[in-house]
Amino acid sequence: MTPPRALERTGPVVARALRLLEVFTPDRRSLTLSEMARHAGLPVSTVHRLTADLVAWGALERDAHGAYHIGLRLWEIGSLAPRGLGLRECALPFLEDLSQVTRENVQLAVREGTELVFVERIAGTSAVPVLTRVGGRFALTATGVGLVLLAYAPPEVQEEVLARPIKRYTDRTMITSREVRAALADTRTRGYAVSDRQVTMDALSVAAPVHDAAGEVVAAVSLVVHHGVTPAHAIAPLVLTSARAISRALPPTPPSVAPPE
Repeated sequence: MTPPRALERTGPVVARALRLLEVFTPDRRSLTLSEMARHAGLPVSTVHRLTADLVAWGALERDAHGAYHIGLRLWEIGSLAPRGLGLRECALPFLEDLSQVTRENVQLAVREGTELVFVERIAGTSAVPVLTRVGGRFALTATGVGLVLLAYAPPEVQEEVLARPIKRYTDRTMITSREVRAALADTRTRGYAVSDRQVTMDALSVAAPVHDAAGEVVAAVSLVVHHGVTPAHAIAPLVLTSARAISRALPPTPPSVAPPE
């Protein structure tokens, strides 16, 4: 969710419109006008006016029953985000190769602040069910890709994440900062992360970092398999190979241009 201070800087009308769009979640894909007003904490009259503008532009659409959902035009604009689009285009051939070889779930994620965002996921045939979706956010402390992204994040980001309560997903989830710090150290030492039944009790995830031309970690790729079938050390070489291939395929970062004096 967008931080309140960030919304304040956009101006009252834009801030309210963004707040209105934020009430839609994977669990709330379709809402009535009154439900939108309640979740956004705005008067119904304000929501009615903003909704009309958002529908006219295409950010929202109204169905035959009078409920609203995210519009196709907003998805079209969002799909142009350079971090997700360019990265996904470069990575997709290698993700598909990894999926075809293993027939398992393959995922690609980037860090956004103190969370991760999945930019691609390929579901393997008969693969273990996962709780992720493209465009979805997740904690950095539980998944394989999250542990990779957190392990190579700036120290201030790590401290911010570890200073907060850590969500438990299963009995195996690491919920203390000491446990997570140890996992991050292991990730940096061996070059890949292992999430063993941290999110669901039937899944094992192995993830590796994707580097840009400057050597910075810009994403993480993972393979999610059924727990107890294939050990992590047997999966790791495949994931590392895919991550390195994606890293080599990424275009060089364009040099920054100093503004004219």
